[in-house]
Amino acid sequence: QVQLVESGGGLVQAGGSLRLSCAASGRFFSTYAMAWFRRVPGSEREFVAGIRGSVYYADSVKGRFTISRDNANNTVTLQMNNLKPDDTAVYYCAASLLSLVTVHRERYRYWGQGTQVTVSS
Repeated sequence: QVQLVESGGGLVQAGGSLRLSCAASGRFFSTYAMAWFRRVPGSEREFVAGIRGSVYYADSVKGRFTISRDNANNTVTLQMNNLKPDDTAVYYCAASLLSLVTVHRERYRYWGQGTQVTVSS
C-alpha cells in the first residue's frame, strides 16, 4: 500500500508561482512512475507532468512547470511558474507501479487527496 499526501496549493495571482509537494510512503518509491494530474469541476483528471527516469509534460504546461523527485526522501514536487487562470484546478499526485510514465489516469494505482490551486486574473 502506498499513501500519498500533497501540500503546497493555494491562491496566487496570474504570473505567480507555487510549489506542490507530494510525500509518499512505501519501500519501493524509486521504482514508481510518479505524476501530477489536475481536475476542474465537470471534467476528468488530466495529465500534467510525470517522472520516472525521464520527465514528461502536457503541452499546456511545458516551459512553465517542472517536475522533480527525491528518491532518498520519497517526495515528488511540481514547481509551477508563470501561472495562468486556466491552471486553476485540484492537483493530484499519483503513483504507478509500472515503470513508464503514462498520461492514462487508469494506469495509476495510488492517488493523493488533492490540493487546490487557484490562479486569479
